[in-house]
Amino acid sequence: MKEEDLEYFRQLLETELAFLLDKAGTTVLELLGTSSDGEPDPLDRATIDDSRSGIYRIRSRESRLIKKIWSRLAAIEDGTYGICEDCEEPISMERLKARPVTSYCIACKSRREAYEKAVG
Repeated sequence: MKEEDLEYFRQLLETELAFLLDKAGTTVLELLGTSSDGEPDPLDRATIDDSRSGIYRIRSRESRLIKKIWSRLAAIEDGTYGICEDCEEPISMERLKARPVTSYCIACKSRREAYEKAVG
């Protein structure tokens, strides 16, 4: 992969990482600021708890994405970015542009998904 392509993906990943980390910090502050202690109505508490649960699920997914971004940034540094972790063939630029955090080519990812579907 050319150096300018690697720099493009590095910038893309770093921008997404900064956005997610900022969003995570904001969420923590929001959750700390919304206390259900002063809410006497059980229905209000249930609504707040349900809302928090949804936020936690979203942040959990974002946490996994942050880990993938860090992994892909490390792959850029060690020269393995854009190489499929299964077959060790180059991942197409189209796939990387669509999903910069991917570590598998289309064929290997499709095989993995088919296996997961059959097993689980």
